This record gives sequence, C-alpha cells and structure tokens, in this order.
Amino acid sequence: MPSPRLWCVLSLLSGLLACSPPEPPVATSTPPPPTPAPLPTATATASPIPSVTPMTCLSRPGRIENGALETTPPQEFLIYLPPCYDEKPDERYPTLYLLHGQTYTDEQWARLGAAAAADNLILSGQAAPFILVFPDDRYWNLPPGPGFGERLVSLLIPYIDQHYRTRAEREQRALGGLSRGGGWAVHLLLTRYDLFGIIGLHSPAIFNEDTVMLARKLEAIPPEAWPRLWLDAGDQDKDLASIRAFEDLLSRLNLPHEWHLYRGDHSETYWQRHLSEYLQWYVEGLARTSNPAQPSSSP
Repeated sequence: MPSPRLWCVLSLLSGLLACSPPEPPVATSTPPPPTPAPLPTATATASPIPSVTPMTCLSRPGRIENGALETTPPQEFLIYLPPCYDEKPDERYPTLYLLHGQTYTDEQWARLGAAAAADNLILSGQAAPFILVFPDDRYWNLPPGPGFGERLVSLLIPYIDQHYRTRAEREQRALGGLSRGGGWAVHLLLTRYDLFGIIGLHSPAIFNEDTVMLARKLEAIPPEAWPRLWLDAGDQDKDLASIRAFEDLLSRLNLPHEWHLYRGDHSETYWQRHLSEYLQWYVEGLARTSNPAQPSSSP
C-alpha cells in the first residue's frame, strides 16, 4: 500500500479533496459454523422400560350367548353377560328381561342396540354390571303361542337363576317389552307382579283379554307389591288410544307410574331412539333396590 504522503500527492493530482487513505476492506468470508455441543452419553438406569398397559375386564365389552330350553316349542333365548362376569365368579347380578315385538325374534332388542347401550352404561361407570335376557316369542301365531308367558315365568326364569349368577330376589329382577312384548309385560303386571320389582311398557299392544275388568285387576295388586312402572308411546302410535286409556286409568286409580309421550310412531326407529333412556331408567331402579345381601340359590 502507498505511504500516507505519497497517497496525498496522488489524490491532489487526481482532483480528490481527501488526503487520507480509505479504510482497509473488511473481510467478508462466512465464519465457520459453531462446533456442536457434545451429546450426553446414554447411561443405564434402574427404571423399567414402559410397556402397554394390559386391558382389564372393565375395558372390554360384555358378550351375548344363546340358549334354549327343551320345551314344545323350544323356548329359545339370548343372554347378555356383562364385563367381568367370568373374572368375578363370586359376584351376582340384577337381571332385566326384555320382550320383543310381534313377528320378531329374540334378537330384536340386541339388534336395536340393547347390549351396546348396556356396555356403555357399565364401562362408563354409570351403572353397576347387570344381565340382560332376551326371551324368544317367535311362535306367537301357532297354537302353542299363548303358552309363552307360562314358559317365561315357570321355566325360563328359574332356568336363568339356576344356570347364571343372578340376584334372584324380586327387587333385582326387571321386565320390559315393546309392542306385543309390552302387551306381555302388562299381562305379567296383572298376574305375576310378585316376580318383578320394575316393569317397563314401551308402546304396549295391550291384549284384549286383559282389558276386561282391567281396573279391578289393577286394584287387586297389593300396594306394597306395586312395581316401579314406566309407560311410553309415540304421538303417532297406531295403538295410542288404548295406551292413553290405560294411562288415564292408572292416574284415576292413583297408581304410581311414569308416563312419557314422545314424537314418533310404532316402529323400530322410535324404540331405538329411546333405547338408551329405557336402560338408564331400568338400572336406576335396580340400583335403588340393591343391597349387599346375596340369595342362597346358586349355580
């Protein structure tokens, strides 16, 4: 680089005013990347390696089995056993019998979602485990058909209590039915109220023979034996007139009951829409009458 004095001379010759040298250029090279910090060295610890938590019985759904009594005709049924039924062999369960409609079979309630609704109540902790029984009445239009009610109370219920771990007391046994099944539930309310502490009537098709002297039959039920009773129907139900007449009679006689008039007709769409509500009502009633005492009967 020229000396300062020589730089001024050259600047004057070139007509420049400044006589001091320019700043030396600044280096523009990219600095090297920083050296990464060393990674920590892995060391063995005494902590166990996390593993997937195994499923417990209360994280699995219940199951449905089928069975049949060797009667004429065969009394078939489906039964829902709740979660943990096999894992808790000393536990007994309340039981809900659900009767299907005319022209259908024992699978109707299950197909509408009764088992799934039961799973939801139990697995979510909203209900204690319970058993569902779906008796078959497919022979309603055959000569043996009228015998269904007798087969139910004399053969099927004792069979279920003997072969499954039920709570055999009346307060822990509920009955419900839709359409023709609701008609059977009315009939059993009038004739075998001693067997059921809770009865649900969903769009019941009340039998003609039960309408004869209906008031006298209802009044004959001892007040202490009157079950927890539910009655519902859709506002477009084909049997609404007879259902409302039955409800009016219950009210005139001051017989306790819940009456629900919803929108809808006499169809599976209607019953499926209210199925979860039905089951919630049943299990609430069973919980109210539950006690730690266990019946002596066993399997």
